[in-house]
Amino acid sequence: MKLNSTLIGATIVAALGGLLFGFDTVIISGAQTQLKEIFQLDGFMQGFMVASALIGTIVGSLIAGKPGDVFGRRDSLKVVALVYLVSALGCALAWNFSSLVSFRLIGGIAIGASSVLGPLYLVEIAPTHLRGRLVGFFQFNVILGILLAYVANYLLGLAHFGAYEWRWKLGIVALPAAGFLLCLYFIPRSPRWLAMKGLYDEARTVLVKIGTEMVDDRLEAIRRSIHIEKGRSAEPLFRMAYLTPILLAWGVAMFNQLTGINALLYYLNPIFTMAGFDKVSGDMQSVAVGATMLVFTLFGMMIIDHAGRRLLLLAGSVGMAVALGGVAMVFNTGTHKDLLIWLLLFYMVFFSFGQGAVIWVYISEVFPNAVRGKGQTLGSFTHWFMAAVVSWTFPVFARNAGEPGAGVPFYFFAAMMVLQFFVVWKFFPETKGIALEDMEEAMKTPGGH
Repeated sequence: MKLNSTLIGATIVAALGGLLFGFDTVIISGAQTQLKEIFQLDGFMQGFMVASALIGTIVGSLIAGKPGDVFGRRDSLKVVALVYLVSALGCALAWNFSSLVSFRLIGGIAIGASSVLGPLYLVEIAPTHLRGRLVGFFQFNVILGILLAYVANYLLGLAHFGAYEWRWKLGIVALPAAGFLLCLYFIPRSPRWLAMKGLYDEARTVLVKIGTEMVDDRLEAIRRSIHIEKGRSAEPLFRMAYLTPILLAWGVAMFNQLTGINALLYYLNPIFTMAGFDKVSGDMQSVAVGATMLVFTLFGMMIIDHAGRRLLLLAGSVGMAVALGGVAMVFNTGTHKDLLIWLLLFYMVFFSFGQGAVIWVYISEVFPNAVRGKGQTLGSFTHWFMAAVVSWTFPVFARNAGEPGAGVPFYFFAAMMVLQFFVVWKFFPETKGIALEDMEEAMKTPGGH
């Protein structure tokens, strides 16, 4: 099976949910200083403002699986796009702190839902030998969204909107949300979902359109898989047979946030301020960080199906541990601040082709067909729960460079990356090249039934 225009188009559109995911979550970084002053927020309430969207993501990741199964991945993504749009306009027009937090929470629901539905759609249309790269394109769009958010913050900061600057920064999310909603009307539904609903003729048509070779054989394999699933449709996720994929999804999602990535992304502009940089300089350096993430996420996507998921996680752990240790020393001593941007760029290189390129691919792969939707939900929930915890607590412990304990948060994240290296090395199996229909046997827990 080769890439054709329909498969490429469906991949790009579905992955736009990832672009909104990155754009919407990070755009707050450029508005935080102004919002903190306007609403007189201490560290705890500043963390709550940022974490409010992440609390929404927990809800979204938990509730997205069922409508995705009932109404389809594509049509459920249409609702997600509409929720993104409502959230962006609501944040732009917010009349007080409570309304701002409420609309950010609503946006978080859309982010959490798209983190489940987007990869699920992509993994179901992708051929086995391209699955890592096509599902990884979702993560590429997350990073592209992050870069665009930093660019938007920088350009809007130069526009001199004054007291209304934060409204423009939060409201601009409405533009990609509207584009995402429109584009979803031009892609096919998932062939695997169509087959689940007994729409085999339409499923066959979609398989032909996306360039599947030996269509009848592929459709028959899907039918057999669905037949097995129907006999186990009420099968719970939390049973001994699925212990291995549960622990793998939980582990990769938990460590993804213990890298400190969301603390760095959501507070990147304030971090540069705490290190002594002015606003414009901090905004420009944030764009450089976002561009580095984009380039090396693309690099990770290009090699993930060759190097494998496990090697990328191991290499990323080493690089991030070194970089975070350096950032911690800069903040502890309050010296060599000129090294901060280079250390953060070094960190983003290793995060992007490591955890950044692997997480959503790995979570979408390790679960058997019968519980893949539930497993994707578990992985997304873990990711967003940890993101909320890290993002809420980071400003409580953050200090200006040179103040006592300023390096503690970064030393903690560095230690977690050392731990991740040994956990992945000891317990994480490789999943590249294994067909989804064969994943259950590969992930079977000894003694499970």
